[in-house]
Amino acid sequence: MSSGRYEMVVGLEVHVQLKTRTKAFCGCSTDFGAPPNANVCPVCLALPGALPVLNEHAVELAVRAALGLGCRIDPISVFARKNYFYPDLPKGYQISQFDQPLATGGSVFVGQSEKGAELRIGITRLHMEEDAGKSIHDRYPGETAIDLNRAGVPLIEIVSEPDIRTSAGAGAYLRTLKQILQYLDVSDVSMEEGSLRVDANISVRPPGQAKLGTKTEVKNMNSFSAVEKALDSEFARQCALLDSGGMVEQQTLLWDGARETVRPSRTKEGSHDYRYFPEPDLRPLMLDSKWVDHMRKDLPELPAARKTRLATEYGLSVVEVEQLTADPALAEYFEEVARAAGDGKAAYNWVMGEVQVALRTSSEEIGRFRVRPADLAQLIKLVRDGTISHTAAKRVFAQMVATGKPAAQVAADEGLAQVGDEGAIATWVDEVLNEHPGEAARYLAGEKKLQGVLVGFVMKKSKGRADPKRVNQLLSSRGG
Repeated sequence: MSSGRYEMVVGLEVHVQLKTRTKAFCGCSTDFGAPPNANVCPVCLALPGALPVLNEHAVELAVRAALGLGCRIDPISVFARKNYFYPDLPKGYQISQFDQPLATGGSVFVGQSEKGAELRIGITRLHMEEDAGKSIHDRYPGETAIDLNRAGVPLIEIVSEPDIRTSAGAGAYLRTLKQILQYLDVSDVSMEEGSLRVDANISVRPPGQAKLGTKTEVKNMNSFSAVEKALDSEFARQCALLDSGGMVEQQTLLWDGARETVRPSRTKEGSHDYRYFPEPDLRPLMLDSKWVDHMRKDLPELPAARKTRLATEYGLSVVEVEQLTADPALAEYFEEVARAAGDGKAAYNWVMGEVQVALRTSSEEIGRFRVRPADLAQLIKLVRDGTISHTAAKRVFAQMVATGKPAAQVAADEGLAQVGDEGAIATWVDEVLNEHPGEAARYLAGEKKLQGVLVGFVMKKSKGRADPKRVNQLLSSRGG
């Protein structure tokens, strides 16, 4: 973003909770929503003599994330103590990584410029660390409560290069990053549960100037839209400060969503303030290159590649593939339906239509949806083969959702097999013309646009069983 006199320069620090059953350095559960201080042990509480043991699965997920983002995995990384005092950090330090992180480099593709060039946000580093606990300020009036369930939960921190120039660009980066992490299945990436948190470093400078301005760090943003609003607010504040002859002070700011403004929290620390030194209770993390290569080959198909393939294989538009790939589970469901039905367009229409409506109504996840992909594919085939009409198919689908029965069984049980018999259809047509004399007279007099209305009446009378092609043919013959 530019105000004319200044441009925005943003780098983001994204903290991602890894999807492990236990914490980074002990066997305590990482389950969200447990009673306060239920998932703690001597290691979490930093009791004398308690020693950390690194969670192997956390390392696997961290490496998987780094590879999926195109990072270079360092064969040797070192855990360090980051020393600072907070009430929710029992040890008085956080186990993190400093000058020898797990991975460096990488980038995230966020779109194309107006000239067709790729827009990529570089990644400076990705390192492992543990989370702190949580301070609760609204439970007891005038007091702060401490919940240490989150203390020791494994995180990765993904630090971007200062390549972002607009708040919208920051939002695009975050949404793309979240989607990639979902496809890699390394995290729940839920901002509501705190498994994805964002800190934004922002500075301003005159356009064309290479030197960066003094940055501030904005915290306490609980949605991507909040990140965008916070960046716009802080950009405006810094521009106004410089225009008035003031200087930007390096500090940490908190976003106040209610007032939609930032407020100071503390002076921003530098790395020297944390007195980093290697964690004496953990050996350097050494990764075998063959193991890393195996992890790289085992990566799933990522969103950008899947979008291209779905568009090519199933003839879908850019908008359609964007909708389908928003959630990896939804994309997988669609593909199973499309492959079994042999019809990508019909599969898209059902998945983004009736399936989505049913999921919203029940608040179900698609992984637990009662209508299995093979059963929906069978329903699509029944419509395509003319066994049931599309109108009847919607009734069949509703019963499939309610009972879990396959489409053919529901159609048989409900007597919804499509009727193509000309005598039966002619009877329904005659009844409709008699029951709607006004529309019938106008239609027979040449008002052809009423044919669709009359077809609808016939389909309703036949409870969706009449073959709509035969209905149209008969009405056309009656209309001369």
